[in-house]
Amino acid sequence: MKKTITLFTCLIIILTLSAQEDTTTVEGPWKYNGMASLNFAQVSLTNWAQGGESSYAINGLSAINFNYNKDNNSWANSLDMGYGIQKVGEESPTKTDDHLELISKYGRKTQGNWFYSGMLNFKTQFTEGYKKTETEKIVISDFLSPGYIMLSLGMEYKKDDSFFFSVSPLTGKITIIIDDSLSTAGSFGVDPGDKMRSEFGGSVKVGLNREIMENVNLSSTLDLFSNYIEKPQNIDVSWKAMLNMKINKFLSANISTHIIYDDDVAYTDDDGISQGPRIQFKEMLGIGLSYKF
Repeated sequence: MKKTITLFTCLIIILTLSAQEDTTTVEGPWKYNGMASLNFAQVSLTNWAQGGESSYAINGLSAINFNYNKDNNSWANSLDMGYGIQKVGEESPTKTDDHLELISKYGRKTQGNWFYSGMLNFKTQFTEGYKKTETEKIVISDFLSPGYIMLSLGMEYKKDDSFFFSVSPLTGKITIIIDDSLSTAGSFGVDPGDKMRSEFGGSVKVGLNREIMENVNLSSTLDLFSNYIEKPQNIDVSWKAMLNMKINKFLSANISTHIIYDDDVAYTDDDGISQGPRIQFKEMLGIGLSYKF
């Protein structure tokens, strides 16, 4: 875990500090843009009469987009990564964010702003995640545990790069669990002892990425999936939103939220007992180094 944290932190620092602002307009079918940020928080207490504990937190985010547009063909690729840790007092460092998501989407224009669309979506996390009880730490996630692969075919409406809406009635979803203990427990909807679960259904994806005012950018994606074969009424929901406010060339403030509901993902309480599916919510606020290109 320490090696992964160090590698990811170095990657964010390189992306943030070595980027050069380019004001040249480049003609061609390829366009790219992205954002990298590194946020810090630290508290140090020595003989502090009012009490409290020293702490630190580091969080890195990176989002990169490579888009190809020529004639009636469109190919959009995005890579979204994030990792954060915090340490309070004498406790071991724990992670506050951990995600890796790759999306590759091809579109063939039909008429107006409509495209035939095919999409590949892969997402997982970098390191182990734990649920702490009074006596132990229980592993509840790891790299490719779970890992999700989605393949979808359908139609997409896209006026420009700031908004899209896609409907995919043919969607395959694969859940991967390579960790033996999680596989044995039947975590994330796989049958106990299996390493993989396949689902077939339909999906809807809505995306927004635009500057809502000077130096303030809003990005948001909503993903919905319904399994035709098993409990189609229980729709999987993933809704991410991020507001990025640029202070100057290298300083920014950002706030992000992520809401998830998946009927196959059970909540584990403080005693390590599964309590069934719950609405998951994450919010992060950070101020630190940032570069947008």
